[in-house]
Amino acid sequence: MADASPTEPTTSGQVVELRVHGVSRADADQVLNHPHLEQVAGDRNGGFYRPRAGYPGATGPGGVWLEAYRWSDLPSGTAMRTLSLVFLLPFMLCNVALWMRPGNPASKHAVLALCRVLALTLTMLYVLAIVGGALDLVAWRCMGTPSCTNGRSWLSWLSGRSPGVRLGVLSVIPIAAIGLVWRLSSRQGQSFDAFRTPVQQTSAHRLSGIGQWDAAPLVGRLRSVHVAAAFATLDGSLLVARASQPSSAVMVVLLVACGAVLLTCLGLLSSVQVIDRLGRERRVDGLIRALRTVTCGLTILVIVHIIRSPAPWPQEGTLPGYSAIMAWLFVSQTVLVLILAAVVLWGRGAGQRGGALRALGTPVFLTIAAGLGVAFSAEMVYRVSDLLDRDGDTADALVTSPPLAYKWAIFGFFLAVTTALLVAGVVTMLTRRQRMRAAATIVAADFPDASPEAARRLRQVEQAVARARFTERLEPLTVVYACLIALGLATSALGMMQLKPGDLLQRFIGVPLGLVNFMIGLGSYAIAFIIAGLVIGGIFAYRTAPFRRYVGVLWDLGTFWPRAAHPFAPPCYAERAVPELTKRITYLVDQGNGVLLAGHSHGSVLLAATVLQLPPRVSDRVALLTYGSPLQRLYSRLFPAYVDEEVLQEIGQRVGWRWLNLWRDTDPIGGWIFAAHRPGTTETLTGPPATVDRRLKDPQDVVPPPSDSVPPPILAHLPCESQEEFAVAVRDLAGRLRAG
Repeated sequence: MADASPTEPTTSGQVVELRVHGVSRADADQVLNHPHLEQVAGDRNGGFYRPRAGYPGATGPGGVWLEAYRWSDLPSGTAMRTLSLVFLLPFMLCNVALWMRPGNPASKHAVLALCRVLALTLTMLYVLAIVGGALDLVAWRCMGTPSCTNGRSWLSWLSGRSPGVRLGVLSVIPIAAIGLVWRLSSRQGQSFDAFRTPVQQTSAHRLSGIGQWDAAPLVGRLRSVHVAAAFATLDGSLLVARASQPSSAVMVVLLVACGAVLLTCLGLLSSVQVIDRLGRERRVDGLIRALRTVTCGLTILVIVHIIRSPAPWPQEGTLPGYSAIMAWLFVSQTVLVLILAAVVLWGRGAGQRGGALRALGTPVFLTIAAGLGVAFSAEMVYRVSDLLDRDGDTADALVTSPPLAYKWAIFGFFLAVTTALLVAGVVTMLTRRQRMRAAATIVAADFPDASPEAARRLRQVEQAVARARFTERLEPLTVVYACLIALGLATSALGMMQLKPGDLLQRFIGVPLGLVNFMIGLGSYAIAFIIAGLVIGGIFAYRTAPFRRYVGVLWDLGTFWPRAAHPFAPPCYAERAVPELTKRITYLVDQGNGVLLAGHSHGSVLLAATVLQLPPRVSDRVALLTYGSPLQRLYSRLFPAYVDEEVLQEIGQRVGWRWLNLWRDTDPIGGWIFAAHRPGTTETLTGPPATVDRRLKDPQDVVPPPSDSVPPPILAHLPCESQEEFAVAVRDLAGRLRAG
C-alpha cells in the first residue's frame, strides 16, 4: 500500500469516509463527486482514490476525509473477459448454486458432492456439443455424403478418406475447445493471486471466509478433474462409435480405461474431504495431475486406434452411439437435480427461515444452469446444421439433421420459457392490485398534503413502489421455471427411442406436425437471440456505464463467490477486493484515524465480508453506512448459509452498532436490514438493531420546487450521496467515531 500522501490526514484522530460503489461501472470521480483525484493505492483494475491536494472539496460532511475504492474492473475489466462471462454463464450459475445451500451442516458434504458432479456433467455437455458439431455433423455425415461436400473445398479434402481418418483428424476441434477453456480458466485467476494475503481468523461465521482462504489449490484440483473428464468424454464418444462393429482387444482395453477415468473423476468429486483439503497437498495434487496427464495420453492412443483400425464402419445414419450418450446425459442431470432437491429439503433444518422455497436455491439454479447449457449446446449444433444445409429444407429432411435429443431439448426449452413468461404475466396481473394498494398507502403517508395537480406524479410514484415490491414474487417464479426446465431435460430421453417431437405430439395430443416443427425452429432462434443479447450486453456493460447498471448485477453476483463447484467459471474478484479493503482499513486505523465505511448496493456486501475479517483493535475504530443494500432482501434469501440474522448481528456488534442503513420503498434491489420503519407499521424490534435502518422518502416531493420546472426524480436504486439524509448519517457516524 502507498504511504501517506499530501491528500491524506496528516494528524491522527481524523475520520476517513471510504466509499465502495455498487455494480454500476462507476468511476472514482463519480463516487466522490469530485473531478480532481489521485490514486493512493491499488492499480488500474482496483484502487483507492482521493481528491488531489490543493483543490477544494477534499473533505465531506462533518469534516471527514473522502476516499473511494473502485473495483468495477475486477469482475469484467477487459472486453475479452466480459465476453468469456457470457459464454461461461452456465458454469458461473453452477458455481453460484453451490453457495445457495441451506445452513444445516448435516447435508453439507452431500450437497457439495452433488453440485460438483452436476458441474462435471456440464463440462461433458460442453465437449459433446463440440463432438456433435465437428464429428457427427461434419466428419461423419457431411464428409460421407458427396452432395454435402460438393463445392466445399474446406470439407471435400477429407471426403474420400475412411470414417476413422475423418473422425481422428477432426478430433483436433474438440481438443482445441478443451484446451481453450483450460487455458482461459488458468489465466483468469492469475491477476488475483498476488493479492491473497494470510489473515488471522477473527470470525467463525461462513461469510468471513470469502476472500480469506486460498482457493487456488481447490480450483487447480477441480480443473484437473474436469480436463480429465473432458478428454475421457471425447474418447468415449469415439470408442462407442467404433464399438458398433466387431470389437478388438485393444478397443476393449481403451474403453475400460476410459470408463475407469470417468469413474475416478466421479469418485474424486464425491470425496469432498479429499479434494477440499486446505493448502497444497502434494500427494493429492500429484495424483489428480497424474490422472489428467494419463487421460491426455489416452486420448492420443484412442485417436491413433480410430485412424488405424481396419474394421469396417457403418456407412449411414448418425455417429453411432452419440444420440444415446446425449440422452443419457440429460436423464442423468435430471436425476441428480431431483436427488439434490430431496437432500436440501430433508436437511434444511427446522430452524431455518424461509421454508422450502428458500432451501431450493441450489437445485433451482443448478437446473437453470443445466437448461442453459443444453440450450447453448443444442443451438450450436443447430447452427452447424444450418450451415451445412444450403437448400434450406426442414431439419428433419436433411442428411445433417441434429440428433433427436437436441430437438427434444430445444422443444422443452421453448415450452419452459413460454410457460414461465405466461405464469409471470398472470402473477403480475393477480398481484398488481395488492401491490398497488400497499404502494398507495405508503405514498399517501409520505405526501399527505399533495395538491390535486400532483395526481399524475403520485400515480407514477405508486407504480414505482409497486414494481419494486415485485422482487419478492420472483422466488416462486424461478422455482416454477426450474421445474419446467427439469421436465424438458427428462423428455430428452425420448430421443433414445427414436421418437420425434412432432410425430409423438400429433399422434397422442393432436398437435399438427408443422406447428411442432415451427415451435422447434422458433425455440432455436429464441436461443440464438438470447446468446446474441448476452454478447451485446457484455460488450455494452464494458463500454457503457448506464447499461452496466442493469446487466452488471448478474456478473458481480456470480463472480463474488469463489470457484468451488466448476473450475471453468469466471474467477472470484472478492479474493482480491476483500483482502485489499481489509489491508487498507487496517493501515488507516494504524495511522490513528477512524474509518467510516460507506457501501452502496453490492459494495455493502463487500464491506460486510470485510468487517468480519477486521481484528478487534481495527473494528473498534470503524463505522458502517450502507445504502441500497441487498444483504437482507436478496442475499439472505439466496445464500441462507452465509448471510443470515446471526451474521448481520455479528457485523453490528463488531462495529459497536455504529451502523446505519438507508433504503427506499422504490428500490427493487436494496432494502432494510433489521426493521422497515414504514409509515403506519408497528415495529416490534428493540435494542441496537432497531436503530440501524433509516427509510428515505423517494422522491423528495411530487411537485416542482420553486427553483425548477419538474418535480424531483424517483431515485429507486441510485446512490444517495448527494442527499441531505446521507450527509446527516455521515455526521452522525463520524461523531460516534470521534466520541469513541
